[in-house]
Amino acid sequence: MGSLGMTELLIILGVAVLMFGGKKIPELAKGLGEGIKNFKTALKEDDKKDAEEKKQA
Repeated sequence: MGSLGMTELLIILGVAVLMFGGKKIPELAKGLGEGIKNFKTALKEDDKKDAEEKKQA
């Protein structure tokens, strides 16, 4: 499976603009960013809990 080139990325961006409209794209990007941030935070909390459990055992 090859990597995406500039042409493919432009096509994907064009389709996204057609589907959602120009005004919705920033809202979607913000939501995606917040979701990734929450996911990373949850992973860090799980790692801390695992480390604490190993110390107590």
